[in-house]
Amino acid sequence: MTRTVRAKAPAKVNLQLTVGPRSEDGYHPLATVFQALDLWEIVEATPRTDGRITLAVDAAAGSLIDTAGVPVDESNLAWRAAELLAESYGIADGVDLRIVKGVPVAGGMAGGSADAAAALVACAEAWDVGASRGALAGLAARLGADVPFSLHGHTAVGMGRGDVLTPAMSHGQFHWVIATQAAGLSTPLVFAEYDRRVDEGAQSPSELAVCTEVMTALMAGDPVALGASLTNDLEAPALALMPRLMQVLEAAEAADACGAIVSGSGPTVVALARSRQHALAIAAHLRAAKVADAVLTASGPAGGTVVIQD
Repeated sequence: MTRTVRAKAPAKVNLQLTVGPRSEDGYHPLATVFQALDLWEIVEATPRTDGRITLAVDAAAGSLIDTAGVPVDESNLAWRAAELLAESYGIADGVDLRIVKGVPVAGGMAGGSADAAAALVACAEAWDVGASRGALAGLAARLGADVPFSLHGHTAVGMGRGDVLTPAMSHGQFHWVIATQAAGLSTPLVFAEYDRRVDEGAQSPSELAVCTEVMTALMAGDPVALGASLTNDLEAPALALMPRLMQVLEAAEAADACGAIVSGSGPTVVALARSRQHALAIAAHLRAAKVADAVLTASGPAGGTVVIQD
């Protein structure tokens, strides 16, 4: 009897994103510290016998996420994850995939990577391939730099392209305010702007080292210290491409956030609060300031990709 398997994968925020010089293959080496947040992408996988893959996308109830720009063909990472898994394990069956999006689209929070991780886990269970977690992590790295962390979750240091992960110690919960924009930012365009700034001397590649202040604040569970040590080398390029984001950062500072930063390649801005109640107050301030198209709150670290039991 065919059964539907559901898996969920978390959003992420980069507490540190340090970008090295562009290499000959066009990629940039990174040093980053990821934290998973309790915003979830859910992927449902229902096997089919004709070898075909289908994909549907919906927004999570109450999320106000616009899914119009999300592809529903082989260009979607979840689709590619299912194909890669089938090829790797000799699976002839197809699958009907359904994504329920709870992470902002094109917002620098790895929603697409979370879809890929959730699709790997859901399809592996639905097809009963017997894949180990390590084997899935190897496939995840072939799909994209952020996919291994989406599978891993929690807090981790990422090196290389961000896919070489080392778990990081963290105590307590951290409470975040997430300010999203209706218009996204293309990650390749943000990196291209970073390269332009480096070429013109407006920005210099950073030393690829993990920030001691970030790690110390995580170990202490200290949101004030962590907020003061947030850093992102792609923030200046993102602000150059979307100057409106500076208003979000300024509004977060006016709301007494512990720190605020552009998330990944943007355009989402995340602000760190002292407590859950403080996060709600910051969110209310940002909504009143009308500097974002949507404002929500989340906490981290959250767990990695798991099958959801009915």
